[in-house]
Parts: sequence; C-alpha cells; structure tokens
Amino acid sequence: MATDYSTHPPPEPRPSRRGQQLFVLAAAVVVCAVTARLGVWQLDRADQKTRLQQQIASRHALPPLSAADWPVERAADPSLHDRLVTLRGQWRHDGTVYLENRQMQARPGFHVVTPLVLAPGDAVMVVRGWIPRDGQDRTRLAPLPQPAGDQEVQGRIAPPPSKLYDFGDAGQGLIRQNLDLAAHASALGLPLRPASILQTDPVRADEAPLLRDWPAPAVDIHKHLGYAAQWFALSALSAGLYVWFQLIRPRLQQRRSATA
Repeated sequence: MATDYSTHPPPEPRPSRRGQQLFVLAAAVVVCAVTARLGVWQLDRADQKTRLQQQIASRHALPPLSAADWPVERAADPSLHDRLVTLRGQWRHDGTVYLENRQMQARPGFHVVTPLVLAPGDAVMVVRGWIPRDGQDRTRLAPLPQPAGDQEVQGRIAPPPSKLYDFGDAGQGLIRQNLDLAAHASALGLPLRPASILQTDPVRADEAPLLRDWPAPAVDIHKHLGYAAQWFALSALSAGLYVWFQLIRPRLQQRRSATA
C-alpha cells in the first residue's frame, strides 16, 4: 500500500554522524583558537604595561629638569612626561580652579590647580594638591595660603589634568568638573603650556588640609595576567571537553557494550 505523503510528509533527513562530528570539531577548534589568541593578547598587554612601568621608573631616576631644560617648544613632548622638574615662578592665584570629584585615599574632594608664571607670556598649570570636600556644602572650600613673589616648585611633568564625564558645567567659576586649558588661558590672558606639573614638594604646615599623597601610576599588569590565565583556562577547558565527549567517552561506551 502506497504511503500518502499529502497527509504524512516524509521525515526530514538526519545529518550524518560524520557531519555532526566535523561540525563539533570545527566549533571546538574555533573556540580554542579564539580564546588562546585572547590570552596571548592579554600577555602582550601585560608586557607593554611592564615596559611602561620600567620607563616611568627610569624617568623618575633622572636628575630634575629646570625651566631651561624644559623649553616652551617641548612643553607637549610626551617623552618628558614623568620627568622631575624644579621650577621658579610666581603664582597667579586669580587663576586657581578646584577640580571636583577627585579622590585621594578613597575620599572625595578637589584637585587644586593654579597657574605658575615662569616668565612673561609663559605659564604652566600646577596641580598643587588635593583637599577634601565639605560633607555639608560642596561649595565650601578650605582657605589656602596665597604666597606672593618668586616660588620654587618641585614636581613631575604630566599631561593636562585628566577630564571626567562632563555633567554640563560651563567650565567657568572656581569649582569645575574639568579644565579646558585653551579657554582658561584665554580668560586669564595668559598663555598656558599644553601640559601640567604635579607638585611633589612636602606639604608645609600652613598648607593644611592640602595633601600630595599622589598614587603611583597604575599600570594594572596583574589584571592583564589574570585575564590571560582565564582565557587560557577557557581554551584548555574547551579542548578537554571535546576530547572527553567526542573521543574518550564514546570509546568507553563501546567497550562497555562489547563486554555486556
């Protein structure tokens, strides 16, 4: 009797076992290769950070630069970042700004940034330190001394103060989220170098509550090593699961069936 396929369609053809095995093998190879490559990439990132850390340490060990050793035309030279400097100049206290949402020792506060005039028409912003934020009124700022005359400042060359997410402040006033060097220079009528100085002088008694407990530059080498270990473990796990389910387990089942 002929089968009526109009009411009983023929069953879908099953893929061959050989085809399934090839598909699983290809998927396992892809997963192992991708995860292993990601592990190698993380090791490469850790190596880059190690070299960066060594570079920073070697720059800190060099003798301090003077203003003459750090001319205006090299102000933005990244190869001078982290070099120690000893500068002489006069503070422009009317150009001081307080950058908020900056932390030190896990406490919220402000970075105090003031222009230091090195010569007529030549000034650099100096991050003088950190002060805590008033818990009751964030606009209440602790008074700081405003020394006049020539001052000697020790510190290290850094990029301009880092920028945080802008919540819409206009970039004006004493308290700011970020500092636009070009706009600030225009407002002061004072050319500012495209860099900054992170002051490292010991804090004097009259500068309290100013702090300069700057953390060492974070290069996060151990983070990359941890990520690499995770990717390599995932690659090994993928290979192990393939070997167990596709090679070892089927053979064990065949032996049990043969001895049953």
